Amino acid sequence: MSRKHSLLLSLFPLLFMAACSSSARNVRAEGPQSPWIQPTPLLAQQIQDEAARLPYSHGFDRLEQIRWFASVGEPAYPHLLKLAVDPRDDVAASALASLGATLDSRLVQPIRELSWGEERVHGDLGLERARTLVRLGDWSEIPVLIAGLKDERLFTRSLCMDALKEATHEDHGFDPRAAAGSREKAVTEWEKWWLERSGEGILPAK
Repeated sequence: MSRKHSLLLSLFPLLFMAACSSSARNVRAEGPQSPWIQPTPLLAQQIQDEAARLPYSHGFDRLEQIRWFASVGEPAYPHLLKLAVDPRDDVAASALASLGATLDSRLVQPIRELSWGEERVHGDLGLERARTLVRLGDWSEIPVLIAGLKDERLFTRSLCMDALKEATHEDHGFDPRAAAGSREKAVTEWEKWWLERSGEGILPAK
């Protein structure tokens, strides 16, 4: 199994993850240093420890870390935004998945300001970035997910379809497991649907 295939497989359950609220064990930041709620010293140490451990976790352990970061929410954002540009695609994708699972629309602009190389943006990490932004309410990334429906890999098609359906409550008859001809017809319907709405820009997911 390829590294990219493994990355997609490991992130598959995340699209079904419900958003969790931020931990109550924090205080509001004072001054211009951070726009986010700051954690208590104990929680700050926990976040730092989990962030340091993330690159070395795998499988179910990695998924549990992603869920934990999503449950902590805002106090973990600075660490997750740093991890989102980690040179290791699986680490960056896990950080993005954690941010997306919060459903906090305030993260759209900070994520858009992050910088990745062109090769990464147009690869699997770019799809994870698109899934994250769409989950956060930025519908301008929907064309990236529609393009992902054409991918030759079942896991990629499934992830993109799940993200589209979660955001739009539409499926246009697309079945990731269907024959190529049937999938192409459904993708055409998705493309037509988007053209009718492409002038609306960033829209709410619901």
